[in-house]
Amino acid sequence: MNSKIAIFLFGIFVSSFAYKSYENFKVYKVIPKSDVQIQILTDLRKNGSYDFWTDILTVNNEVRILVSPDQEVEFVKYLKSVDLTAEISIKNVQELIEAQLKPSASSKSSQLGSFTWNEYHNLARIHSWLDELQESFPNVVKTVVIGQSVEGHDIKGVIIDFKPGARGDKPLIGMLEGGIHAREWISPATVTWIIKEFLTSNDPDIRFMAETLVWHIFPVANPDGYMYTFTNDRMWRKNRNTANYVTCGNNIEIGNGIDLNRNFDFLWMSVGASSNPCDNTYAGPTPSSELETQAIINYVNQLRVSGNMIYYIAFHSWSQMILVPYSHATGVQVLEASNYADMYEIAIRGAAKLESVHGTQYTVGTSAEILYAVSGSSFDWVKGVADIPIVYLFELRDVGQFGFLLPAEQIIPNNEEVMAGLVEMEKTARGLGYYSGAGDVKSVLLFNLIALVFALLR
Repeated sequence: MNSKIAIFLFGIFVSSFAYKSYENFKVYKVIPKSDVQIQILTDLRKNGSYDFWTDILTVNNEVRILVSPDQEVEFVKYLKSVDLTAEISIKNVQELIEAQLKPSASSKSSQLGSFTWNEYHNLARIHSWLDELQESFPNVVKTVVIGQSVEGHDIKGVIIDFKPGARGDKPLIGMLEGGIHAREWISPATVTWIIKEFLTSNDPDIRFMAETLVWHIFPVANPDGYMYTFTNDRMWRKNRNTANYVTCGNNIEIGNGIDLNRNFDFLWMSVGASSNPCDNTYAGPTPSSELETQAIINYVNQLRVSGNMIYYIAFHSWSQMILVPYSHATGVQVLEASNYADMYEIAIRGAAKLESVHGTQYTVGTSAEILYAVSGSSFDWVKGVADIPIVYLFELRDVGQFGFLLPAEQIIPNNEEVMAGLVEMEKTARGLGYYSGAGDVKSVLLFNLIALVFALLR
């Protein structure tokens, strides 16, 4: 046998052997009705035996829990004993994993160079395509590596600039972040689509958006974790830092890794994050401890100095939401972000335009108000520390039917609607004067007015 073929086949065998099977694993939906039931579920999660797909547990909101076949009888019996009702939302997780790995059967397709959006691509394929874009669009696209992961993989993206050398000292800048949570595959698929649209769309609004700003776009901010979802465990979320490993019940792997979207130094570990390495929301031993986190922080700080950075948008899944900073804030606290009113208006208009494409409904608000309270996230750090004016986190499709395992058939519809929403958001931000700085003045005046009203109502 040819030696190269033998090595290739051996690699397939090893990968297949190592890849974790989720055959007959189920996802259960539980709705806690009281603080007592919240505590029961919290205690259940602490032993590390169950993968909670819902990060933060709140009364009257769905909690989705991944349960292995060996745990199922005990799990259902226990919940019944504490008066909690469990409903199956996914009957066999492995079936969805295998279905997600298959290219879309839909007749709708799109391609740029060798890259398509009828299937999900691994890290090597995405990075190869970014290099290909630099060759295909040499006067517009430049690849950039902002750092390396803990395992030494590049955190690679592209800079898209249609007017290099002709923008003056302070060009308008936007930055897009994808794939910071490894298992959220629709995130890199969306970010790569935006790159394609910026480079090839004939829509005049997209052309204006693409050409007016210099875009810095990073499809996979967590390369180690993303690779791991293709080679070992489809449901892996964190990075692959093993330095803080602890034993966590029957799950020998979950004690590795840090949740990069809880690791940023903005209200770190104050709410919605865990100090327990067994948790998927483990925030790390110290704020900004991770190389991936540091790479984003350093790069954003460079962009602040080199230009007028207007946008930072992160893409996650799932829940169909546009989250506005800050993620810990509710009620009058939302005014801690001085231009909250503008960001909310921009997002509301974007969500309406997004819905008009395929009827998909997105909710807008702070994470604490419409999802759960969080601290240490990348986009909150960008707003709260780097002081970038327009910052969001998109929670993409869906609302739980497939969760992290969104079928390939939904990639393009998801991307079409998100792109429409982004274009509307850009038009609204421009209309509010953010490119000239007028938006900042408007926001401060509005902020002061609202604060005065609240003060008078006390």
